[in-house]
Amino acid sequence: MEEPKTTLSQQSLREIDDRRAFLDALVACEHKISPIMPGDFIRVGLDLGTSSIVLVVLSEAASPLALARETANVVRDGLVVDFAKARTITERLRKSVESSLGVRLTRAAIAVPPKTSQRDAATHRYVCEGAGLEVDNIWEEPESANFFLKILSGAIADIGGGTTGAAVFKDGQVVASFDEATGGHHLSLVLAGHFKIAYEKAENFKLDPKNRSIITPVVAPVLSKMGSILREGLKGYDIPKLYLVGGSAAAPMAGPIISRETNLPVEVLYQPELITPVGIALGCPAYASDRLDLDLT
Repeated sequence: MEEPKTTLSQQSLREIDDRRAFLDALVACEHKISPIMPGDFIRVGLDLGTSSIVLVVLSEAASPLALARETANVVRDGLVVDFAKARTITERLRKSVESSLGVRLTRAAIAVPPKTSQRDAATHRYVCEGAGLEVDNIWEEPESANFFLKILSGAIADIGGGTTGAAVFKDGQVVASFDEATGGHHLSLVLAGHFKIAYEKAENFKLDPKNRSIITPVVAPVLSKMGSILREGLKGYDIPKLYLVGGSAAAPMAGPIISRETNLPVEVLYQPELITPVGIALGCPAYASDRLDLDLT
């Protein structure tokens, strides 16, 4: 992308040996945020997803400070389709986090699916800027995820609400990336058609753990399609392991089905929906937070 890319250096980023503990700490921040002092250095990441918008704030040293997210249907197949609503939700999340932290957020990094054109990526930028956040960096989503995972050799697939995208890493650098429009949205469409229920009800049905055994045979063909997308995109590369991130990676049997289709060892990451948002925040150069204005209306 056209943005200057200044990420956390290996010297300043502490090694996160226990990702589960880190993500649990981040989730705890969603319910209890401790105020910080104006001037404290922070990193902010905004993830405009198909099914939700997520805002993550980290300290300069990558400690979790804030997590705010809201269900949204403003992005389709990686493209912003409802700018006004996306901006409104993003601004609401920003103000909520600002009120809790006691400082103003002014800048953020964002991410888009692999191979997104500059014109389409610009719509994500406009949402962020319209909500009061200057965009520091624009990353590809699997690349962002690896700021947190730090995979040297392998592939990361980000299976989101609208698309399945992946990047191949060698010596920690991206050597290939791709994206195709199949994701959690398509799982919900299949469930809605099969059970003859409204799409919104299918979304909730999909997320209820009690329904996993009922859902699995219905959505298996869509998961197989995701696996075939990854198989074709990763063909010709030496992939020791495929890591799955994104909310739809938690779909029942996603790991085994995609492993079968790709003939690769597959690991579904813990809290997969948070990996990319955390990585986006890590891809934001640290900046000093501003004093919060009294008027948050």
